Amino acid sequence: MSTPTPVIRLRRATKSYEGGVHALRGVDLTVHAGELLAIVGPSGSGKSTMLNIIGTLDKPTSGTVEVAGHDVGRLSDAQLSALRARHIGFVFQHFHLAPARTAVENVADGLLYAGVGARERGARARGALERVGLGHRLTHTPNELSGGEKQRVAIARALIGDPTILLADEPTGALDTASGRVVMDLLHELHATGTTICVITHDHDIADALPRRIRFRDGEVVS
Repeated sequence: MSTPTPVIRLRRATKSYEGGVHALRGVDLTVHAGELLAIVGPSGSGKSTMLNIIGTLDKPTSGTVEVAGHDVGRLSDAQLSALRARHIGFVFQHFHLAPARTAVENVADGLLYAGVGARERGARARGALERVGLGHRLTHTPNELSGGEKQRVAIARALIGDPTILLADEPTGALDTASGRVVMDLLHELHATGTTICVITHDHDIADALPRRIRFRDGEVVS
């Protein structure tokens, strides 16, 4: 049997700030291609800091971080941007949708910096929205969508570049229970197609329903 391919690897990763604040304390973590895992812990435990470092939005103070086979500490800002565009999709708790733009325009904006022409961006955006069950809401603006629909638009935007890794930071945190269940069902469906998905959450019920759980406390992996 072939050895699973690591798509994320942290070795003794730390993140410190002025004033003696240590958000990460020597974290070791390996995530293999195709995994679906929860990173769970209370507020202030370091979960979101680690997501930003995995997503190359921030750099560790020390240690090494490898994403899709690249040591991110050795990459320039332009190379990091290219790595994110090719490999990483982000979903956040509060959607971050442009209020004056339609669902299809918001999703198409996910390819603005990928060198894709406007017509193809639109076609791929429509396909991504159909994939998340919103083919009937293409021309609606965010104020015409429910919370669950907004989060599905955000997921479609994250998926439009066909990322190998999807990082979801509290994706159900702003949703009611029923909408949250729809979003989690969608993440399970995406995982079944081969996408590696990391869900950051403080909700133990969500975490316990996923195949692998990484528990954080005070900047450290405790289990």
